Amino acid sequence: MADFIFNIAKGSFVEWFNRVDTNDPANSAIIILLLASSGIETDAVLKDVDTVTALVAGTTNEATNTGYARKVLTDSDLGAFAPDDTNDRYDIDIADQTWTGLANDGTGAISDLVAAYDNDTTSGTDANIKPISQHDFAITPDGSDVTAQINAAGLVRAA
Repeated sequence: MADFIFNIAKGSFVEWFNRVDTNDPANSAIIILLLASSGIETDAVLKDVDTVTALVAGTTNEATNTGYARKVLTDSDLGAFAPDDTNDRYDIDIADQTWTGLANDGTGAISDLVAAYDNDTTSGTDANIKPISQHDFAITPDGSDVTAQINAAGLVRAA
């Protein structure tokens, strides 16, 4: 498996990050979730899904390990970003994400990290959350803290 941008996000993810960063709408956020390694579908299947509901509707499952919870990043969690006119691209970055005491129970091993856009965190439904990108993140939790180190070049790049 490899890192990829979901088809639904191509051409849109820079705007989605901008909307969260400018707090428009007020309840928008970037959601970070982890996928269990057992039963995960192929990248070719997953990149075609349009919602988090569809992402975990097949054999792919979100992690359920003790110590795991989705990360909800709001405007105050996102740093400034701007187009890189020198290199003709747009890099979007987020801080490294840490889960405290992530246990090897629930779904066990983890294979991927997914970033997604939620335009209204108060709606409470995964059907409104659009996946942005999926990143290899193969770990077997052991009860210690787990940190997802985001690439120095950023989480996603539009080039």
